[in-house]
Amino acid sequence: MTSAAPTPAAARPMIQVVDLHKTFGEQKVLTGINLTIPEGSTCVILGGSGSGKTVLMKHMIGLLKPNQGQVFVDGEDIVPLGDAEMERVRRKFGMVFQAAALFDSMNVYENVAFPLREHRKLPEEQVRELVRAKLDLMGLSPSVEAKFPADLSGGMRKRVGLARAVIMDPKIVLYDEPTTGLDPITTDYVDEMILEAQAKLKVTSVVISHDIASAFNVGNFIAFLSKGLIIEFGPPEQLRNSENPIVQKFLQTWFGKN
Repeated sequence: MTSAAPTPAAARPMIQVVDLHKTFGEQKVLTGINLTIPEGSTCVILGGSGSGKTVLMKHMIGLLKPNQGQVFVDGEDIVPLGDAEMERVRRKFGMVFQAAALFDSMNVYENVAFPLREHRKLPEEQVRELVRAKLDLMGLSPSVEAKFPADLSGGMRKRVGLARAVIMDPKIVLYDEPTTGLDPITTDYVDEMILEAQAKLKVTSVVISHDIASAFNVGNFIAFLSKGLIIEFGPPEQLRNSENPIVQKFLQTWFGKN
């Protein structure tokens, strides 16, 4: 298994969350999040079910507005932005969904080409070149282009999903629980895919997960989220040696050791 590449300490922030609060009715979900993700790094947001991981990610991409706080993306506070301005910001993101979320009625080529056809007016020859380049980058041969999602293994679907996510050359890739429900071999395959994307594309990656083993494999940094707060942040080894009892219990439960 390839390990996560080191991130220069002086790397500028690509995503910065400042004193973020979010409430739904009487339920307080985020209660003062502060988080800085350096450019070119992979940050895993780790925590149990209901800890607020997905809500935090939705704020990063502007799908939710906070009750209080700021979210900076590539140096710009996105909280005050309207729909048209947010559309511009979202083009800096690629999204890899939990189950790849490929269109069942489209073959691989059509799935990967879909964002280009939605957002850019390009000749078909150029679309084909871009699709082929991204599939090749993901280690997928031309023979997969005509296949449909149902014909692909779980790991191959994830790679096609990542090829689609990076077809527009985003600065940031978000992964929503990428290893949930996968067997250990496919989980390792997906971890390798995340590491390769960081190394080859130099993107900033944010991974939402509850999978400790995967988090330690891919993360330059791990942010541990509990009850709406990040209670530990740092390299994986710092988390492993954390003295916070909540972190220790999580590690013991899911990883078997602290």
